[in-house]
Amino acid sequence: MTEKKAVSKNGKPNIFTRIGKWFVNLGKNVVRAFKNMWRELRKVTWPSREKLINYSAIVVLFMVAMMVIIGLLDTGASQLVNLIMTRFSA
Repeated sequence: MTEKKAVSKNGKPNIFTRIGKWFVNLGKNVVRAFKNMWRELRKVTWPSREKLINYSAIVVLFMVAMMVIIGLLDTGASQLVNLIMTRFSA
């Protein structure tokens, strides 16, 4: 009447038992992860609306500046390659 659990020689359950337990505990683990995430989000100090607008404006301005710089570098490199190709293609 007693059930024997599948245990290998080193004392660990076999792979099928471990996979089965993983599937059984999958729902609990997902719920626990979302609960932990919710607890951490409650600890976050959220910025005020003014700070959020300022930070967003800074990020957008930085992105525009980087786009201009990278665009100029790309255009310059393209012109340099074209100049080299026209000079030495004969």
